[in-house]
Parts: sequence; C-alpha cells; structure tokens
Amino acid sequence: MMRALTARVCAGGAGAAAAMMRAPWLLVAARGRGLVAMARYGTEPRGRPNSPDYRLYFKNADGKYISPFHDIPLFAGSKEDKEIPAKRSRTTGSEALFNMIVEVPRWTNAKMEIATEEPLNPIKQDIKKGKLRYVANIFPHKGYIWNYGALPQTWEDPKHTDNITGCCGDNDPIDVCEIGSKIRSSGEIVQVKVLGVLALVDEGETDWKIIAISVDDPEAQKIHGIDDVKKHKPGYLEATVDWFRLYKVPDGKPENQFAFNGEFKDKDFAVEIIKSTHEYWKALLHNKADGGTIKCTNVLVSSSPFCCSEEDAQSIVQSAPLPVNGDSVSPEGWSGGKRRTCLLVCF
Repeated sequence: MMRALTARVCAGGAGAAAAMMRAPWLLVAARGRGLVAMARYGTEPRGRPNSPDYRLYFKNADGKYISPFHDIPLFAGSKEDKEIPAKRSRTTGSEALFNMIVEVPRWTNAKMEIATEEPLNPIKQDIKKGKLRYVANIFPHKGYIWNYGALPQTWEDPKHTDNITGCCGDNDPIDVCEIGSKIRSSGEIVQVKVLGVLALVDEGETDWKIIAISVDDPEAQKIHGIDDVKKHKPGYLEATVDWFRLYKVPDGKPENQFAFNGEFKDKDFAVEIIKSTHEYWKALLHNKADGGTIKCTNVLVSSSPFCCSEEDAQSIVQSAPLPVNGDSVSPEGWSGGKRRTCLLVCF
C-alpha cells in the first residue's frame, strides 16, 4: 500500500493530491534528486493567493493546527521546548541544527512573513499603505537572493537594547538567509545548520540576519562556517551586504547600516545570538515580557498561559476566508498539483 501511495504521489497531478489527502502527514519531500527533511508539518492555504486576505496556516504530524512561531521547536529533532543542544559535526567542532520556516523563496519579490500579530501566526503578505508589499530588484539580482525566513521560538525584544548594536530588537523572530542551491517553498520547514550572522541596523532597530544552509544541500558537507562560504560561494556574502544596504532605497528610504562595519560574525557568535532570542521568546510566551500586539496563541506549549485547545485553534482557522480555486492542504508548501514535487512515504 505504501509503495502504491508513493508511486501515485510521485506522479503528480490529481492522483497526488488525492493520495496526500488520505495520508498528508506521513511524508518526506523530495526536490530534484535530493531528500528534504521529514515533513512533520503541513500547510493549509486560506483566502486568495496574491491578495490581502491570503493566509498559510500550519498543521503538525498529528493534524493539529499550530503556530509556526510558537509550536515548531527551535532545535531540529527536539520534541519540546529545550535549551539548544549541539550536534557533533562530522568534521570538527560542533554544529547545532535548527528548524527554519521559509517565508520567501529565493528569486521572488512578494514580502511574505509570519503574521506575528494574528492568532496562530499564519504566513501572509506584508501590506504597506494599503498595498501588498514587494521588494524591489537590486541590480543585478531578482527579488530575494536566498531562501528567506525565520527561526521559530525566537524573538528580538523591542524593549531590550542590544549591548553590541546599541539598538533595540525589531519585535520579530530572528531572520534566516538560507544559501543552499535549492529554491524552497513558502511554508516549508527546513533543517539548517548555522554558518554565521550579519548585524543589520534597520531604521534604528537591531535586525540580526542568520546565515545558514540546509543540511540536505549538496554543498552542506563542505560548508561549515563563514570562511567556507567565502571559499565555495565567492561574492555571495558581499552581495548579501549590498542587498540589505540598498533594498529600501527604491522606496525613498536611506541606506541601512550595520554593526561591525558589515563584517559577518562566526557561527559560535551566531548561536549565542540565537540562544538569547530564544530566552526572550520564553519570557514572551510565559507572559514575563510585554509583547504589545504580538499574539502568543499556541497549542503545544502547555506551560504557557496563552496555550489554547485544538478546538479553539480550529475555530481560528475556520474563521479565515475559504481557499480559492480549490487549494487543498499541502505538505511543505505543495499546492493543488501545481507544483510537481515528488513525495515519498516516510517509514
């Protein structure tokens, strides 16, 4: 039965959609010839794509609606909220593996983001002055130059002044630039290893940018830190600094600034930054920090006063506009047969 389901899903189209509807959570995704991390999470679109009411909600392997911000563990492979452990590298030193929530696929322009001010924090497109927001193309690039997203269970506290940058946090989960060779999908959960970090100062706020690579990427076994990025992807880090410096200029804003004169810090420094934002998130979720308009509704962090029932979570999703054009529940951002992604049953 499992082999038959695998073949039907890999064929794509209507048969794939039907197969996934019967067993959407026991899958791993394969893109091209390489396996992605186990698809423990799925997504459910609501509303019309490319419109202000579009939302992408998340489910876990048990079929429960969850918050990607609060319910997906920071550390890849962990089952609950824990301190960040380290996984011994296959080479030298230590490499911690993290879950990354992909918001914006590489080479696209729509500014998709976790809706931190909405219950269950679905992904939506940012709106500015009543219009959907798109980033400008920064010559010679098209859209975002990495797969862009965030680490769950992190929060840059806007009331905490960073000792390094002298600025407060930007009130969001910490951002990630995934530099692997694959183009990911919005809503995909990718296991990444951290390589370093860039300290952006965006309109007076600290906005850390974690540089990471998916563990399933063909180059992941030879890229373990910032120096390896310089060696194997020459020019990529320089392009990253230029992109973040200039991406708001077409909107009439000044160039962004950086701490450390735009120098990338190493992975150990980056992991310490991640740990600190994880602690701020813990305080937020346990009502020990003022999150303002941040919504902390979650389903799995039972110790949090904001933890809600499965029924309440379902009501939140059902109150959103129905999906348009028959879009169905889609693991890892796959949608309605439009994306020919091969899926294999996970044993």
